[in-house]
Formats: sequence, structure tokens, C-alpha cells
Amino acid sequence: MPEGPYLRKFQLLTSPFVGQVVVKVGGSSRKINVNDLNALRLQESQVHGKNLYLAFVAAGESLGPAAEETVLQAESASEASPSAQGGQGQMHPWEKELQEPQHSGSEAPEAAEGPGNWLRFHFGLFGSIRANEFSRANKANKRGDWKDPAPRLVLYFENGGFLVFYNCRMHWCSSPRADPASDILSVEFHRGQALDALRTPNPVCYTLLDQRYFSGLGNIIKNETLYLAKIHPLTQGTFLALLDLERLLDCAIQFSSDWLHDKLHGRKLRLQIYQKEQCPLGHAVMKETLGPSGGWKRLTWWCPQCQPAVLSDHGDPSPGTE
Repeated sequence: MPEGPYLRKFQLLTSPFVGQVVVKVGGSSRKINVNDLNALRLQESQVHGKNLYLAFVAAGESLGPAAEETVLQAESASEASPSAQGGQGQMHPWEKELQEPQHSGSEAPEAAEGPGNWLRFHFGLFGSIRANEFSRANKANKRGDWKDPAPRLVLYFENGGFLVFYNCRMHWCSSPRADPASDILSVEFHRGQALDALRTPNPVCYTLLDQRYFSGLGNIIKNETLYLAKIHPLTQGTFLALLDLERLLDCAIQFSSDWLHDKLHGRKLRLQIYQKEQCPLGHAVMKETLGPSGGWKRLTWWCPQCQPAVLSDHGDPSPGTE
């Protein structure tokens, strides 16, 4: 599923429509009645981790201060982003990540909530948003048909523009379920909380995907971060010095921010280890599906020479790194 930087780009696509009224709807979603969105005003757009939240109100209601700030931020960001009107665009091979479960093991599944004015979007594999354009097939399907992807939701606005949502689940909620302190791209991200999570006996590659502490961090960021920090993915957090854990956290934040910056400026992501056969130094890369017992396992790439197994005080390797 799209990781944090992609969700921030999705928010950028929706922000110019904040304040506008929906005049027509379409889409194949069966989770919600899309007609309920007719004649509503898009009041606000927020991203928390791997989820996008859109607030809708009756057309007669005025925008709140937060919504007005979103509009101003969108206008500023669109001037700096040459690709602000595109969705995910053409998929690169590294983006064809294995489907994650619809909720990570550490992320609470969708609970039944009463009706609300926030629409929550959770994107699946190849999930995307397009502004003022539809996604077109770039190859034939298994039956040989050139069939365009079917959107789950299409919102047409009063100014003539429209938003198209692909491969996503939607449900109404009373408010965004979010903790900015755990969002890797938030200014409120809590380093101390994240370091405490990394200090546990669990392998660091499991902890990095725990959305309770690293909301928005996915498998690509996990692999690249561990390589940049030169840490073996199965190293237990208790085996690492505080300085190493801080470097790992710095790499996660920096890589996520760089990815977002590249995405907003239409530049391709430069990967060093993810889906590679050799690391940048020419060493052979290992690949294995790793994950907690009974949990979701993800493909993991690492360089045994650049990311050696960490030894304990007794000279034994961290469990699972042999």
C-alpha cells in the first residue's frame, strides 16, 4: 500500500478542492452510498500515517480556520510542485510491493462507528488519487483486454474539476483516528517514544513497521533505512547502543522526508537496497520474507557485509541473524 510520502502527495491533490461543493458523484464503491456526497462541501483534508481523511459539511456551512489554512497551504505547495495535478502516475517496479493486510498487525482494524462527517480512505496495492484525469490502462490484462481501472469514487466539483480515487476502502467516521506523535512525517513526531519502541528485544525490522510508533512507515522505508544505518534487519533493539538507535531513527526520518520532497518535485526515488541484487558497494544482497510469528511477513533485503549481525555481550549473534 502507499506509504506516508505518497499519502502526503494525495493530500496535496485534494487540497485545492477544499471549500468546493460536490455537484456530481460516481464510482463503484459498495462500502458507502456515494450519492450521500452529492451537494456536500469538502471542508478539510488531513493525512495521518497511511490514511487520508476528508471532512464534508452541508453546502451552506462556512469553512473553519483549519480548512482555510489548508487552502492556503495547497496554493503554496502547488506553485512549488510541477506534478501537483497527477496521481501516482506510472508505477515503477519498486512500487509493486506485496499487498499489506488492510490493517497492520499493530494498527486497529476498522471499528463500527456511527455516522460522521469524515470520510476515511485506506489505500490498497496500487491505490491512488488523480486530479482532473482518469487512470488509463498501460497494458492488457490477463484476458488480453485493454480495460481502464475502475475508480472506487469520483467527485465532481462546482468549479469543473474532479477527483478520482482508485483501489481504496472508505468509511464514515466521527473524527480522524490519529496520533501525530507517531507520524514519521509530522512535526509532532515523538522521538523519545520511537526510541523506547526500538529498544525492545524485538528485531528492529518488525518494530519499524509498527504503526503505533511509526505511522506511515512501510516496507520500502524500512529496507532503505536499515541499509543507510548499516543495521541487520533481525538485530534485536536491546543489542544496539543508544547512538545506533538514534542513527537508525535519523535515517528513517531523513529518508521519509527526502522521498516526500522528491515526490512533490516530480523526481524518481533513488533506492540503494530495496529489490536490488547488489548493494551500492557491489556486495551480493540477501532477500528473505521476515515478520513476527503469526503476523504479516514482508520481503526484506539486506547486505550481509554492510549490515553484519550484531553480537551480544557473550559473543553470540542476535537471534535469527545467523
